[in-house]
Amino acid sequence: MGQIRARRETGNLLIDFHFQGVRCREQTALPDNPANRKKLQKLLDQIELEIKLGRFVYDHYFPNSKLAEQFCQQQRHLLALNKAGRLPTFAEFTEIWLEEMAVTWRTSYKDTVVTLIKLRILPTFGDKLVDRITKADIMQFRASLGKVRRENGTGLTAGYINRHTKIIYMILNEAADRYHFTAPVRLKPLKVQKTDVDPFTMEEVELFINHVGPRFRDYFIVRFFTGMRTGEVDGLQWRFVDWTRGIILIRETWVRDRLEYTKNDGSQREIKMSEPVRNALLRQRELTGKAKFVFSTKKGTPHNHRNVTQRIWYPTLHALELRDRTPYQTRHTAATLWLAAGENPEWIARQMGHTTTEMLFRVYSRYVPNLTRQDGSAADALLQRIQFGGIQ
Repeated sequence: MGQIRARRETGNLLIDFHFQGVRCREQTALPDNPANRKKLQKLLDQIELEIKLGRFVYDHYFPNSKLAEQFCQQQRHLLALNKAGRLPTFAEFTEIWLEEMAVTWRTSYKDTVVTLIKLRILPTFGDKLVDRITKADIMQFRASLGKVRRENGTGLTAGYINRHTKIIYMILNEAADRYHFTAPVRLKPLKVQKTDVDPFTMEEVELFINHVGPRFRDYFIVRFFTGMRTGEVDGLQWRFVDWTRGIILIRETWVRDRLEYTKNDGSQREIKMSEPVRNALLRQRELTGKAKFVFSTKKGTPHNHRNVTQRIWYPTLHALELRDRTPYQTRHTAATLWLAAGENPEWIARQMGHTTTEMLFRVYSRYVPNLTRQDGSAADALLQRIQFGGIQ
């Protein structure tokens, strides 16, 4: 829902609305008074009606706007198709849809969506008109994905197949809203097999830390006792380590060889440093304190997480005869250790980057003891009893 606002610097009114996933703020030379607000509100109502009907052309209203150029070419193309008596093909509309949506996505997510579209979706639906794609077409496409086999002989997972159909429906639903046709009935997603978390026990953590090579010992101490995601710990920068307040600020993540915003707003958080974590970071500072990243290579870049997983993580598990688990289980381990220590679930949720305790209880319900809750000190007391290869 758009609104008329006054710009603080000038006192003049501006029109604030959303169009195709983009927030648009167009300024005017009109001073803030009731008459001008009424005039602009009437204009805004007309704009929003045309957006709803799929008839809004940006440069008709704001010809000198920087955003007009962005929207102009694609809109005129679609209007031309309408006048020619046909709707766009799936490929034509998808190209425009991607341009509109990309500004709202993280780069890594955009790359994933583009890959799925180009690799499998467009070859199947690209030449079809958007209003001619049926539920049966999508069912056949999903069935074909179920027959795909990777080089190792395994098939595509249900979750991966569902991602394809989700994207198809997102595109078709948007097209249906704009061109006033009925989108195909949504298929029920394939059932995704539930996987239980598989955290380490404290004894297993101690065994792993004492056995892993010294180069990555502090790296895994931080992972096991902070609940950070892989991209968060790999992308951790020294400027986000607050020694004074004893916290680690989670502000960015390392994904596909670049820094990005965290998974979501809720992932922006502050993690309390336990004593073992603080000591691990102090030791690490002697090695990489002049670099940008806390855990970095000699070149100053984050470690390649796949190399660490294959060359350090799994060999250590095998040497200790521990069952195979992904490094992500270090995050689950932190949560269950905090629960075992009797920490307040709300405090744990904040450390994990969960906006509520709902996920905490749903995922870790069997690890929740009926103990008095505290605020971090109980976990410290538990960790202080452990010796990691003679280090504190």
